[in-house]
Amino acid sequence: MPGKTAAMNPVPDHSETTYKGSGRLNGKKAVITGGDSGIGRAVAIAYAREGADVLISYLDEHDDARETERMVTEAGRTPVLLPGDIQDPGQCRAVIAKAVSELGGVDILVNNAAHQASFKSIDDISDEEWKLTFKVNIHAMFYLTMAAVSHMKAGSCIINTASINSDVPNPTLLAYATTKGAIHNFTAGLAQMLAEKGIRANAVAPGPIWTPLIPSTLPEDSVKNFGKQAPIKRPGQPAELATAYVVLADPLSSYVSGATIAVTGGKPFL
Repeated sequence: MPGKTAAMNPVPDHSETTYKGSGRLNGKKAVITGGDSGIGRAVAIAYAREGADVLISYLDEHDDARETERMVTEAGRTPVLLPGDIQDPGQCRAVIAKAVSELGGVDILVNNAAHQASFKSIDDISDEEWKLTFKVNIHAMFYLTMAAVSHMKAGSCIINTASINSDVPNPTLLAYATTKGAIHNFTAGLAQMLAEKGIRANAVAPGPIWTPLIPSTLPEDSVKNFGKQAPIKRPGQPAELATAYVVLADPLSSYVSGATIAVTGGKPFL
């Protein structure tokens, strides 16, 4: 499907291989959840090419995680893989403990892992589905952040993946969109709370980005037309988000906190 999208909407190559680093994150230690594929992989590779070592937290997609590991290694940096379900607060704490023990610390936390499912009616959303969405998208973010902050020094940063749904919620993604709105508010409050520690908190709000979640969670018609509603008339690729995460992690962005960078293909985000 990504290949078909590119053929119908000719664009420059936006694969992970296109990112060229300039050493902006030399020596940094980053933790990325959902780092096995999609946005998480693109960010992990960009960070590695900017000079950071990376812990990749993921659920159970081992082959995908090993591919990310390979590309981080090729960039000359240290990758650490840690499978496990971050619904569990204990796993969240284990992720940060692993980064501290094997990378030597945590300078950057990217809360990117997410659960999404599509429903036409509120009656179709089960108790379990609602709870799962909040556990993965919100609760894990809270526990990971809590665990990481105690190890972070001044100059560290937290970057949360929000969504265009934070501002323009899709009714068929009610649970997902609700959590993304909460992430937006969590980030804004966290930035103020951590300012005295010299730790920054920001968010990236992707628009229609082609990730493995899209064909696996949306109806066929939505997949067929995915991204066409954006002014640019196509979905974005994960690698097109990487620079936003790099900018927010860059120590030179020392006055940027509580901000959201919208990567939406031209759709307004207010």
